[in-house]
Amino acid sequence: MSAALVRPRSGKVLAGVCAGLADRFGISRGLVRIGFVLFGLFGVGEIVYIALWIVIPKAP
Repeated sequence: MSAALVRPRSGKVLAGVCAGLADRFGISRGLVRIGFVLFGLFGVGEIVYIALWIVIPKAP
């Protein structure tokens, strides 16, 4: 069973979206952050990040 998708309270840079996704899928936080930067160059990274910031709950 894998961990729930939540934004962590520690180890985050801005809102914890990348850290939460990396923890959930077991990949490097840096790799997820680089992915969002690359998607941001095409104009969709910011929109997806904000949407996930709203949708993903904060860790208890």
